[in-house]
Amino acid sequence: MLRIERLSHAHAGRPALRDVTFSLAPGEHAVLLGCNGSGKTTLLRAAAGLLAPDGGTVRYGGVVLADGLADRAWRRRFRREVGLLTQDPDALLFNPTVGEEIAFGPRQFGLDAPEERARRWAERLGVAPLWDCSPAALSDGERKRVALAAVLVLEPRLLLLDEPFAGLDPRSTGRLVDLLRDHPAALLAATHNLGLGAELADRALVLGEDHTLLFDGPTPDVLADLPLLQRANLVHRHRHRHGELEHRHDHYHDWE
Repeated sequence: MLRIERLSHAHAGRPALRDVTFSLAPGEHAVLLGCNGSGKTTLLRAAAGLLAPDGGTVRYGGVVLADGLADRAWRRRFRREVGLLTQDPDALLFNPTVGEEIAFGPRQFGLDAPEERARRWAERLGVAPLWDCSPAALSDGERKRVALAAVLVLEPRLLLLDEPFAGLDPRSTGRLVDLLRDHPAALLAATHNLGLGAELADRALVLGEDHTLLFDGPTPDVLADLPLLQRANLVHRHRHRHGELEHRHDHYHDWE
């Protein structure tokens, strides 16, 4: 479904991705792990057709993205089938109410029963009680769930999620993990939360601080490879106190 081939990009002369290659099959789930600044967001934006890379190619369904997006009909189908959730939900929210926000996509694409679709996904994401509220009046976590409902309501075939758990409380996080784990769409979710990454997908891609792909394989193998996690800056070391005993060791925290 998605094929990234030797992708490279720089922002104002600073490297963001270096020669990254991988593919994602229909229905396959993978987590994209890496510290801040490793290139996760750049990769997702390139996969979503929002950024033209300096080098390499992105293919969706075998079609080079740059070629497909030049065709109006193909571009419309791509926008319907590929859903991107950005780190900042405010970038996706512009309608006066939550209900109108979630129903906007189905109306734009001429889908049947747009409000019914919107209400169904509002229920699944736990934002139905906010239906008539302005997105601007919601908490960060609520806005994140509304933005995700607005993406999922189109029933995309490929989900690209940038830090989907940031700002969510524990109950909402657990609910979202269950929803995404069972979702039939192909999924690429960027996070630096190693514990949630392991819950979300059996495959992990790890971007290093040098912006190269350090690892592509089973998620449990990543968590067991301390040298790899150190190289990717996904673990840290500080003092711990256990009663009278103080010591230091490498570990990671589950945080966003």
